[in-house]
Amino acid sequence: MSVLSALTPHGVFDYFEALCSVPHGSGNTKIISDLCVRFAKELGLAYRQDAANNVIIWKGGSAGYEDAEPILLQGHMDMVSVKTADCPKDLAKEGLDLATDGEWIWAEQTSLGGDDCIAVAMILAILADDSLPHPPIEAIFTVDEETGMDGAIALDCSDLKSKKMLNLDSEEEGVFTVSCAGGVRTDCILPGTQQPLHGEVGYRITLSGLLGGHSGVEIDKGRGCANQLMNRVLYAATGQFPSLRVHDIRGGQFDNVICPLCHALVAVPSAESVAFSQFITNFAAVLKDEYAGCDAGITLTSQSEPVSSALSAEDTMHLLRTLVALPQGVESMSSDFPGLVQTSCNLGVMGMEEDGFHFCISVRSCIESQKHMLAQRIHAIIDLAGGIISDHSDYPSWQYVRHSAFREMVLQAYHDLTGKDGVISATHGGLECGIFVNKVPGLDVISIGPVLQDIHSPSERLNVPSTVRLYQLVCEVLKRSK
Repeated sequence: MSVLSALTPHGVFDYFEALCSVPHGSGNTKIISDLCVRFAKELGLAYRQDAANNVIIWKGGSAGYEDAEPILLQGHMDMVSVKTADCPKDLAKEGLDLATDGEWIWAEQTSLGGDDCIAVAMILAILADDSLPHPPIEAIFTVDEETGMDGAIALDCSDLKSKKMLNLDSEEEGVFTVSCAGGVRTDCILPGTQQPLHGEVGYRITLSGLLGGHSGVEIDKGRGCANQLMNRVLYAATGQFPSLRVHDIRGGQFDNVICPLCHALVAVPSAESVAFSQFITNFAAVLKDEYAGCDAGITLTSQSEPVSSALSAEDTMHLLRTLVALPQGVESMSSDFPGLVQTSCNLGVMGMEEDGFHFCISVRSCIESQKHMLAQRIHAIIDLAGGIISDHSDYPSWQYVRHSAFREMVLQAYHDLTGKDGVISATHGGLECGIFVNKVPGLDVISIGPVLQDIHSPSERLNVPSTVRLYQLVCEVLKRSK
């Protein structure tokens, strides 16, 4: 018996479990894409699978809805695949181990991927249910949303007819998202050559215990970025230990995740080893005090470890001076939506490679000009440092439309079903809506979703009752779209 077999509606949770049974991390979506294609073939539905593995499925309107305006339902197939340190699972080859208590669904020792496979499951359930009244449906399942919206960017939308779209990629029930930030990823390299060490003592510095989180959704919570804080620790150390040399600073897996863990391998003269260890201990107390309110688990430790080579002291100082100058976190807040982050950046991934120190920064803003301004600032810092920089995955913002009949209909349906008024909101997270709005002229979009907590982390969980209510809402919107 399947883990979710007791949950209803069965179609939604059966499809969700099937999707979770196959690997589908960003960049590894061929299996799940083919699963969607098999679904379309089995039901005799028209479909298109492109070279990027995006899938579009078409279904005609039900009886009495044949001539209604079509509606577009959309979600993404890929997930942020992360696991606990002691998890033996190979997420590139294995599916997830689901668990539920009837109220929540989670995956043992890994992220769940409710963002956004619950959307895919809901849409498949709708397409498979011939008892539901609905207009013609265009269902889009995109890939690699989590790594820069590459699937949506690559998708040919020329054969789409819909002018109304429900994006199912939000994480808070009753909140109706109508605007999102655009973004760009900057990839940087600071050249550097390792040189042999002569008598220095090696140390592994570990900065851990941080909550991390999504760099769009949780960037305003003041949580520490382990990459930025490690740079700060080491740069501060050079004031007392000018001969400190860096072999590596490595942290992060994804550019859009606030880094929760960073390791550094460094070397100091043997005569300074005791004082250096004490420096790390003292700095740990500083960080513990600073982050007591938002990252109380922060831990900074050092232990001796052999290191055979490192950057010179001069190149180390140049590297750390550049890194500590980079912006991190919230840059400005929105005046249109109080409490909304307008512009931010996140130092998501970094590490030393053979040709130098590599790192990437995710820049976000709901105002295009500010997005480009912050990216230019990063360019300027790296240019001054003699580094190499390139921009990737540049996607547009989704600007708020003040008047929308479709949005009012969705809000009314929500009120009629729940007795509650929906909340109109904007997000600092990136959504594919901005890309579709720019590709399909006149497209009216609203983004909704069930309650998801701690997305992109092994603590991620999906609320079951909220998922049921969201599915009922989507079905009601389809019913009213005659």
